[in-house]
Amino acid sequence: MGWWQLNADTLARSRFVVSPLAETFACLKLLHVTDAAHPGEKEWLRAHLPAYRARLAADPVTARLVRAGLGRDWIADFLTPAPRGGEAFADEVARVRSTAPDAARAHLRTALAGPLPAGLDRDDLPERAAVLLEWVWEATVRPSWERRRRVLEADVVARTAQVSRGGWVSVLDALRPGRTRWLGENRLQINLHEYPPREISGAELIFVPVTVQRAGWVAWDDGVRYAAVYPCAGALADTGVRPVPSALGALLGTARAEVLLLLASPMSTTQLTAVTGQGLGSVGRHLKVLREAGLVERRRAGRSVLYARTPVGDLLVEAPRGERGRGRPAARHGDSSGV
Repeated sequence: MGWWQLNADTLARSRFVVSPLAETFACLKLLHVTDAAHPGEKEWLRAHLPAYRARLAADPVTARLVRAGLGRDWIADFLTPAPRGGEAFADEVARVRSTAPDAARAHLRTALAGPLPAGLDRDDLPERAAVLLEWVWEATVRPSWERRRRVLEADVVARTAQVSRGGWVSVLDALRPGRTRWLGENRLQINLHEYPPREISGAELIFVPVTVQRAGWVAWDDGVRYAAVYPCAGALADTGVRPVPSALGALLGTARAEVLLLLASPMSTTQLTAVTGQGLGSVGRHLKVLREAGLVERRRAGRSVLYARTPVGDLLVEAPRGERGRGRPAARHGDSSGV
């Protein structure tokens, strides 16, 4: 296993950041391996995979670069510069583009665990990688970036709250179960690869969520910054907006129905605000009405207050469209709620 040695001060100063480039690279990995984790990712692949494959078919050099750079056991380091937080995508991808050609080739040899194919012994590899990442960003990520960003920010809020409740160990063990965990004695396991430990005490340590559920990697600017990228948690991972059924929207109002749909897993008002884009006051009013109707219940978890659907709320959400369309089961809930 691979692990980092760090002192208590380094862990205490660590932070979570959101990175457009990390999200874009995670999407590139999903396009490459086509290993969807849930229906939202399958739908996303159906929408974008044909154009991605056509682009690589027209550019065999870049296709070979992707296959080499996203190696089976290791990713070429120059494709994943350590995020710094607060950077725009253009600033992040500029660091990929500025990689020295010799360094890019060396990183590819490491990813391949062998010699570089003759077709990749060239100086334009960083430029090609940057151009492909720019395409993935513009075509597949940027149109939904505001939604994705809210989901990622909600995950950061949840993880930060978890740190305050249970300490860093509880968070680290949950980032990538089985891969990332606190080993004790100032050691952080970061993956299952066998390579020498790194001493990172005094450097910046950051954690970076992405929405792609089977994504995850580590990155570093040696001696300066180390990053662990992990999939964001639970229901927050589905970046596709589940459409509000028309009957449910007519009954509760579209915004309130969206809150009810999201509460299949417990969430705080802060998380709901981040994911839906609604104001904190509006979310609070929706939760009050849903609680009074018996569709949502409130629970306390440490210092946090979480909301989740009740069995009655589950029945209303999952009721066949035909039954809701006829109005009988849904109408009784509506009568009791006063909505």
